Parts: sequence; structure tokens; C-alpha cells
Amino acid sequence: MHELALYRKYRPENFKEVLGQNHIVEVLKSSVAMKKVSHAYLFVGSRGTGKTTVARIFAKDIGVSPNDLYEIDAASNRGIEDIKQLREGVRVLPFDSKYKVYIIDEVHMLSKDAWGALLKTLEEPPKHVIFILATTEFHKVPETIISRCQVFTFKKATDILCRKMAMDVAKREGFELDAGSAELLAILADGSFRDLLGELQKVLNFVGKDKKTPNQSKLGTGQVKREDIEKITGAPKAALVNSFLSALTENNLEQGIETVRQAANANLDMKLFLKLIIQKFRMAIILRYAPKLKNEMAENLSENDLAFLSDLVKKDSKGVLRSEDLATLLDAYQNIDNTFVAELPLELALIKILKKEESK
Repeated sequence: MHELALYRKYRPENFKEVLGQNHIVEVLKSSVAMKKVSHAYLFVGSRGTGKTTVARIFAKDIGVSPNDLYEIDAASNRGIEDIKQLREGVRVLPFDSKYKVYIIDEVHMLSKDAWGALLKTLEEPPKHVIFILATTEFHKVPETIISRCQVFTFKKATDILCRKMAMDVAKREGFELDAGSAELLAILADGSFRDLLGELQKVLNFVGKDKKTPNQSKLGTGQVKREDIEKITGAPKAALVNSFLSALTENNLEQGIETVRQAANANLDMKLFLKLIIQKFRMAIILRYAPKLKNEMAENLSENDLAFLSDLVKKDSKGVLRSEDLATLLDAYQNIDNTFVAELPLELALIKILKKEESK
């Protein structure tokens, strides 16, 4: 029998366990307590932020049994005939609950005719029916639908929450993550709890299965290092990120270009590579201008990373580590999707920063 996926195993079962969405949870809990439930809700947010999970918890809290809870994937049930069947179904009274709840996921995938059919039901819904629509693409939902729903926008999970979840789940699974590993997983997750647990599961499966490798014998069973995550997820190695940052502070354009070339030749995700560079660059700036935060940062960084960043700040005689140059890197990050040569924005940012320093 296959083990349950981590994202299912650790899916919140009540509002208390929902992370990062307090602005939504408190409103829904209040509406349940006051028995003021709307007939239609629209949950908006990027993937893996808990939209469907919160919908299920909400349905459970208003007393809806599994027999009266219907989940529909609009990506595969997007036609008008599908919605017509739904309209026929809503007329039927609940089996053993006060309400019937229809959760329609990826609702933006509905066809134009299907939207029209759904609108008619939302305009005059039966008293026993509640719709919860979920979408990652709010701009594709017609205004006529939006105006008939209570809209809740789900926030992306913060890196702090993702780090904490990664470390907590790993511990419950019998593994130990160091701070650098948890930080990398949080960055890879890009605000998605589901993606976080998916990446974590791949890593734990590898570490747990490959216990006899030389690397694992040194670490001891159950310990996970950043190198494990880099190997399994294909994330850029810390050495490449550090090499690029060193090139900046040492005003070494050739080394910087060579580092970008190595990343490109290794077929690394250039956007992720730049994101890791920006993340470390930001932390170096914080260390430079707010050194009192060093102990707090130590909780979120490995010893090696903290030592590297401290050394980087000391070597930055030309003052490259500042907000102006961080903004240049952020501009490159924003443009990286709009170029056919993925490494070009990073190369241009490198040249802009270093050539500007030379001209002073």
C-alpha cells in the first residue's frame, strides 16, 4: 500500500490548523457562529494556498456531511451540459444536512455558455445550496459572477511559514532539517504549501531510501542537508550563488559572467538562480546596515551561509551591497520571463552594477 502524500497527510482538518489565512478564517468562523452564511463564495489565490481545504473545513463547520458535499473540477467539467446537470442536482434537497455545498475548483476554466448557465443558478439559488468557487485566475471570472459572491483573497505562504512547516513536518516524519535546507525549500515552494510538501517528500524519500551512501553515513539517519535538496530538486548550488555575490563585491566582472555561464550550462532554472542571489544579497544588506539582527538571522540560515555573508560584508569595500543595486537585480528578475536568452537579464544587471562602480 502506498504511503499517503505529505500534503494530504498534513492537510488542516479545522480552522485552527490553517496557516497564513487569518483574515479569511476569522470572517468565516464568525459567519458560522452568527449563522449568517452566504449562498456563494469566491476563493481567489495562487495554487497550494489552501482554497479547497478551507472550503471543506467551512462546509464541515456548517454541518454539511460528506453525502451533501460535492467537489467539481471545472477543468474537466467545463461545458454547459455539465452545468445543466449541476443545476438539476441543486434542486434536490440535502440527504442529511441543512445545506448542500458545491465546491467548484478552477472555476475560471468554465466555457462562456457554462458561465451563463451558472449565473442563472447564482441569481436565484435554492435556500439549501451554497456554492464555493475557487480560482487561481481571478481576471478570467466574469464580473456578473463576482458581484454575486463574497470574495476572499488567499495570501501566498510567507517564507517564514514555509520554513516552519518544512521543519515541523520533517521532524514528525523522523527527519531533521537544518536552517539552510528549510530556507531553500521555502524558496522553491514560492508561496505554495502544497508545493513545499511535495518537494519535501521527494527529499525525504531520497534520504530515507539511500541510507547507505557515503554522504548519508556521515550525516546519520534522518538528517537532511542543503546538498541533498540541491541534488534532488535540481536547485542551483549554494557555491554558484556565492560565487556570483563574491564577483559583485570583488568587482570581478569576468568571474560573474563565468558563474552565469556555468549556471546556464548546467541547465539550471535561471529565474530560481536569480531569486536565490537576491535573497542572499538582501540578507547581506541587512547584516551591513542592521548588524544587531545577526543573531535573529542565524535562526534562518546555516552556519556556512551566515559566515559567508558576514565575510561578504567585510570585503565590500566599494559599497555594492546597497538598496540601489538590489533594485537592479529585482528589475532583472522581473524581466527574465520576457527574454529568449534566460541568462541575459542577469548578465546585464551584473555589468550595470560593476561598470557603475568603476565610473565612480
